[in-house]
Amino acid sequence: MLRRQLENINFVSLFLLVFRITIIVLILVGSFNTLVIDRTYSGQQWFNLVMSGLAQGSIYALIALGYTLVYGVLLMINFAHGEVFMAGAFTAFFVADAFGRSGFLNQQPILAILILILVAALVSSSIAILLERIAYRPLRNAPRLVPLITAIGASFFLQYTFRGLYGSGFRSYPQVAILRGTWQIGELSIPIVQPVVFGAALLMMLGLYWFVDKTRTGRAMRAVSEDKQAAALMGIDINKIIVITFALGGALAGAAGVMNGLYRPQGVSFIMGFFPGIKAFTAAVLGGIGNIPGAMLGGLFLGVFESVGPNLILEGLGIPSANQLKDAIAFTMLVLVLVFRPQGILGERLAEKKA
Repeated sequence: MLRRQLENINFVSLFLLVFRITIIVLILVGSFNTLVIDRTYSGQQWFNLVMSGLAQGSIYALIALGYTLVYGVLLMINFAHGEVFMAGAFTAFFVADAFGRSGFLNQQPILAILILILVAALVSSSIAILLERIAYRPLRNAPRLVPLITAIGASFFLQYTFRGLYGSGFRSYPQVAILRGTWQIGELSIPIVQPVVFGAALLMMLGLYWFVDKTRTGRAMRAVSEDKQAAALMGIDINKIIVITFALGGALAGAAGVMNGLYRPQGVSFIMGFFPGIKAFTAAVLGGIGNIPGAMLGGLFLGVFESVGPNLILEGLGIPSANQLKDAIAFTMLVLVLVFRPQGILGERLAEKKA
């Protein structure tokens, strides 16, 4: 029996086994050095890192939902989704700037933020619908590689279109006075903006889950995801459902753009969608592409790991300037997920014949 198992081991499986063991050992050693030997950070600092990660991760999760919705229905990766996020955030900046200069943003912050989210959601949703109608629908029956290349081309087109419309400079969202304070809970100090961003994003994610799970349109979306031909025979308008899917994903990306602008005001530009888009795609894969709860969980997990990982693991391994490698965490996570659990945390929620 042992001899038969040894014969089945090839070079690739052996390499992956060694790679997995090495990664686990490095994580354990780095964490042990940071937590037990060095004790560099206090409990308050670890708490702040986790809260920061949850806030950032909730933004990733909102963007990731657009990837997972489109993949669940069309089995394609919309790599222009980062630019859909950018379009809403960049457009809403000008409204936010006008609100800030007039004083409305600080006089009526809740109403002003809701208007900003609505503006960004409408812009991003419109861009997503146009992408589906112009770029993707004519290629719906083409080989999978063709829509993928088209999505990359659409991404560059949107980037440089908005560069021409809004300029190439970096802009900053105005500060909201009510979000600049802190909450004191015992010995813990929490910046108000973090739980606000996390709570708002969580409400939107739960709203989407309820919509897909409980409403008639949501059931139609799940039917189209399972079998388009059978859904069409049951009287479902396939094109309408696909448009709704793109619109929902775009609206969530636009809302994420405003949340990102409130949380990290600096850096609104025509190229701002690239890194969040890649990280959100990683979050979707991490949670299980095509799985809505998986995208939510993947985004939160990635945000926390990106915030805590450099301090917990990399500093413990003696890597200088560990926080400068924060953006590399997303790409490392993507590789690790593909190696350890290719189907994601919650597994791919697609029929086997589609996988």
